Amino acid sequence: MSAEILGAHDRDRVRTLTFQRPEAANAFNEALYLALAGALEVAAADDQVSVVLVTGAGRAFSAGTDLNEMAEIARAHAAGESTGEGGKGFTRLLEMLTEFPKPLLAAVNGSGVGLGLTMLGHCDLVLIADHARLLAPFTSMGVAPEAASSYLLPLRMGHQQASLALYASRWITAEQAVASGLAVQACPAETLLETAHALAREIAAKPLASLLATKRLLTDAHREPIQRARRLEDAAFADLLRGPGLGDGVLDRIAERP
Repeated sequence: MSAEILGAHDRDRVRTLTFQRPEAANAFNEALYLALAGALEVAAADDQVSVVLVTGAGRAFSAGTDLNEMAEIARAHAAGESTGEGGKGFTRLLEMLTEFPKPLLAAVNGSGVGLGLTMLGHCDLVLIADHARLLAPFTSMGVAPEAASSYLLPLRMGHQQASLALYASRWITAEQAVASGLAVQACPAETLLETAHALAREIAAKPLASLLATKRLLTDAHREPIQRARRLEDAAFADLLRGPGLGDGVLDRIAERP
């Protein structure tokens, strides 16, 4: 794990992982995908860690996928060119988020766009700064939802609110996130991390075996639907890229943030 791109700090059996690309609004490039996936794998195996808390450095939680890198990989795939391991970090991270066996909390310190929103569906508890906003920009970009959000957002928010977020690509305020069930609490930005850590510490004080069993009971029934949603989303995205006269436009929109 690169300390330059993902920070890690342990306190009270809570491991806080901080996205550290503030100059890019903590957008996920391949390096950050792999760093976070690796950090989750390490935390899962560490008996001294009971809870993981994720947050972002600077003013943003995460701008989602690094769209310039994504567009380059997508164009290479469309042209039949080899990208080596490029493009596999997203898949590995989603596998780790789906399988992570311990309580996973998020402290959303600023805007969350794309994956900065959809990864919250994989978190057990979400706290959000009262000024933060979230956006699912996929229809605006001409692409399909990602990260099993077509399943997880309705599950978390209810069908109506999830449909509004996914169809209309509207911003979700912190107040709306809490009201819809996507987040459990909104609080001032200056107290967010300590408030989130206090909750994580409260949970981490419980016996680890009990936490692991409870997480299994809460999540096992959803693993297959999540995997199915990801397969369908990947197929829909590929179809949009292959569509006659549409693929280039999609790639152009991917390269432009909403």
